[in-house]
Amino acid sequence: MADPTHCLAYAGCNFLRQRLVLATLSGRPVKIRKIRARDDSPGLRDFEASFIRLLDKITNGSRIEINQTGTTLYYQPGLLHGGSLEHDCSVLRSIGYYLEPLLCLAPFMKRPLRVVLRGVTNDQVDPSVDVLKATAIPLLKQFGIDGESLELKIVRRGMPPGGGGEVLFSCPIRRVLKPILLTDPGKIKRIRGMAYSVRVSPQMANRIVDSARSVLNRFLPDIYIYTDHMKGASSGKSPGFGLSLVAETTNGTFLSAEMASCPRGQGTAVLPEDLGRDCARLLLEEIYRGGCVDSTNQSLALLLMTLGQQDVSKVLLGPLSPYTIEFLRHLRSFFQVMFKIETQPCGDELKGGDKVLMTCVGIGFSNLSKTLK
Repeated sequence: MADPTHCLAYAGCNFLRQRLVLATLSGRPVKIRKIRARDDSPGLRDFEASFIRLLDKITNGSRIEINQTGTTLYYQPGLLHGGSLEHDCSVLRSIGYYLEPLLCLAPFMKRPLRVVLRGVTNDQVDPSVDVLKATAIPLLKQFGIDGESLELKIVRRGMPPGGGGEVLFSCPIRRVLKPILLTDPGKIKRIRGMAYSVRVSPQMANRIVDSARSVLNRFLPDIYIYTDHMKGASSGKSPGFGLSLVAETTNGTFLSAEMASCPRGQGTAVLPEDLGRDCARLLLEEIYRGGCVDSTNQSLALLLMTLGQQDVSKVLLGPLSPYTIEFLRHLRSFFQVMFKIETQPCGDELKGGDKVLMTCVGIGFSNLSKTLK
């Protein structure tokens, strides 16, 4: 076992969140150098600084040192504290950028986390709050993290560039996690979706629904896409529209896809019909990739398996994303955990693409902050 006080050193701005989250859970300090050192504007970006501030709020006793140019960051994690707090996220990235690490950390707080995040709820870069609510929350329940206090709610929507959205996330704490065996995704039984429009005509959402259904109805009859048109104060500061789709299987697996319109003046404008069709095709591609966890939540599932009891956990995934592959390397650095990876080629075109069976023995991570009752 490596020395937990040993500082891990990295270079570059890639995978910053992964490194800081795993440092917080393992208690190991990290030093990250050469953050955009060759760029015209070197150093940490505004959204990364905002994430570091959020980490500081949910921990107690963290030591954070950033040099003058912002190109070197030293982070010595404190104890996860939790409690009720509010955070204004940078509008350069959506709230999903901040929610993903919180989903990893929330079960291990000293006090149950209840956080209000403000900013952009849906953009083209990060997973939207809709998709995380439909896919990540059921995944947490598989590991025994459930109860009435597990909630993710959109109070106000906010589109880029202005933002103005508001999200409430609360999560109970657990002393230990359950091991999982998710090896059969099952067959798709229904598709649900949410077409939203803010500060544009409500007809936009209906046009998205019609075009998405034109693609999906050839695949499955049980499809229901809700429309969400927020007006006035609850519609944020910028106009926009988008669609998130979730396919549910007979075994309780959730696979997702989403698309959002471009902010005005950035990129090419997209018609609601094109957006609906493209998003439906993205969902069919995700279903083809398959697995028991969709590509958005691969790293969350692998982290919770690593931190589980000292028992075998197995999960069947679709092709691993580059983000997940790097995450596996980081798990080995911080926790000395290695996964057994077995590829399962799929000969039948109708059953989808090749799958990967991931197996590991949990490290028996115990939430030391949670007091015994």
